[in-house]
Amino acid sequence: MTQLPILIPAANLAKSPSNVRTVSDAIADAQLEANIAVKGVRQNLIGVPVSRKKGHYRIIAGGRRLDAVHRLIEKGVFEPDYQLAVLVLGNAKDAIETSLEENFFNLTMNPADTCRAFQDIIENEGKTPEDVAKRFGLTERFVRSRLRLADLADPIFEALRNGEITLNVAVAYASNSDRTRQAEVFELLKDGYYRANVNEIKRQLVEDTYVGSDPKALLVGRDAYIEAGGRVDLDLFSDSTTERWIDGDLLNRLVADKLAVAAEALREREGLAEVRVIPATHVSYNDTWDLRPLKGDTPDLTAEQQARLEEIEAEIEAANEAWEDADEDGQAEQANRVEMLEAEYRSIETPAPVLTDEQKASALAYVVIGHDGEPRLHEQLYVAPVEEPEEEDVDIEAGGEDENEEVAAVPGKAAYSQRLSQELAEMKSELLRVHIASDPRFALDLGTFWMVDKATRHYGGEDLATELKADKPWSALTGFQSGTVAAEEWSKIDEALDRSWTEAGDACQRYDAFCDLPDEARAAWLAWAIARTLHAVTAGRKGEALIDHLGTKLDIDVAAWWRPTANNYFDRLSSKAAILAHLEEIGGKELSSRYGASKKHDLATSAEKIFAGSVPIEAELRDAATAWVPDVMRYGQPTTAVDVVPANDQDNLVTGDDLPQAA
Repeated sequence: MTQLPILIPAANLAKSPSNVRTVSDAIADAQLEANIAVKGVRQNLIGVPVSRKKGHYRIIAGGRRLDAVHRLIEKGVFEPDYQLAVLVLGNAKDAIETSLEENFFNLTMNPADTCRAFQDIIENEGKTPEDVAKRFGLTERFVRSRLRLADLADPIFEALRNGEITLNVAVAYASNSDRTRQAEVFELLKDGYYRANVNEIKRQLVEDTYVGSDPKALLVGRDAYIEAGGRVDLDLFSDSTTERWIDGDLLNRLVADKLAVAAEALREREGLAEVRVIPATHVSYNDTWDLRPLKGDTPDLTAEQQARLEEIEAEIEAANEAWEDADEDGQAEQANRVEMLEAEYRSIETPAPVLTDEQKASALAYVVIGHDGEPRLHEQLYVAPVEEPEEEDVDIEAGGEDENEEVAAVPGKAAYSQRLSQELAEMKSELLRVHIASDPRFALDLGTFWMVDKATRHYGGEDLATELKADKPWSALTGFQSGTVAAEEWSKIDEALDRSWTEAGDACQRYDAFCDLPDEARAAWLAWAIARTLHAVTAGRKGEALIDHLGTKLDIDVAAWWRPTANNYFDRLSSKAAILAHLEEIGGKELSSRYGASKKHDLATSAEKIFAGSVPIEAELRDAATAWVPDVMRYGQPTTAVDVVPANDQDNLVTGDDLPQAA
């Protein structure tokens, strides 16, 4: 390629069959065409001459640009003699390789670079998003969305540039224009499970924000919100109902102010004892669970109402008769009429209860926000709580608390309802939780005390104010005693624990005494409490993998701690053949055949001695026997499936008579 490109009319150019790109994208082609219509073709094409057709060339690189020019000529955008720069190859044998090079090494632009490029065009060249959209064959909405990405908080934009988040995740963050809120959510989620969850990102971003159609927004009004300093997140396609009001705290304050004014006006107008404000469209159960509904008197029906009920009954009967003779459309019309008449009948038959002025004067009401944004009085009234007068002598006895009664008042102190008392306790506990979580050493001592104090008591535990415990797991083997070395060692560990703190007094005194123990003593209690919670997991069940993993991490030598005996293993196997199979594992057929004629119980006893190394056998066999344990007792090795037999072992024993005797 030593020659320079030459100008050739587009009419003399055609795509070569050697062009390796056979699949294109209609949207991308339209974008390229729009750009060429404005800027022309700025990069030369590559072609080879057409044999026996002078001045004509087949394009092997730049076929999409050529197609775009041909379409623009057909549309009259370019003149029919529009020329293109073509670099003509001297050797047509390189056509396929050259076409592949042209397409293979193209690098798709980083989305972050695209966003900043659009932003630079608009800011430096004075273009509008509409201009950019036309130039690149894009929709204006697409350009605006990329401009919005360019305004992402810096940590998010850099994450997009570096490929740490996908374009979809970046778009999710851009759904809220508040850069501060974007950065807060990104910091919260970036290392968590939901870091790439688009729905969770959007949910976090819209917390404490409201759309323009929200009842709270309708109550305050857009002008009042903006005048108070509120911000509205707008885009090209949002309207007054879908725009998002970012400053939720400000809106909530404005709502509270408006509802307070409305509540006072309603209280004076209706003559109510108290009107409480609920900044929502409904009153929840938690708001009224400790209140008693106020029931009014149902008024008697007037003569006019009674007459109307009779008229409705006659009309319903007539409509039912008309329905039988009507066509399909007529039946639907009559059915709707009957439904309306029945609704009117119910409303007259069961009128709303009427409250007397005296009842209203002792009533508690709630003001909520209607779906239209107007304050309204909740339909149900309640008996207003009355503060009990203080008594000079208050006798407070322990026990017998009733959760539904008011908390007893102490002279000179405020009386708290059960609901308020619970809320205050919850907030007090939250404060304590934060400080415990901030002090791991304190938490370790406290957690250990909680667990071991419960574990050393036969009952109770409410005074510890915690759900943490270290109970022994339930076992189906009631009263089981293994008699193993490990069981003896566990007893020693239990007996060595320093129990002096358990007799210190109440929970506070026991806790202080526990904290005064030496570090080694407290650590021993922690290890004991954790170890006692471990479950016994049979082979093949969930949890076995972790059990094996822990045993491997601790490098437990099972053979040194546990030996199979007639009582704990061999005599419990389902058949004599199973015991002989174990002997064969360590000594082959030669060893198992020596005991083939033994009865099962005798064989089990012999096996116990062999695997304990207490019988005179070859040294090599003795070493193998004393190191052997069944697979089910090993840690970190896959175990074969274990056949579980019924609990009554004797029903499944196979006697020596069932097996051929050794010669």
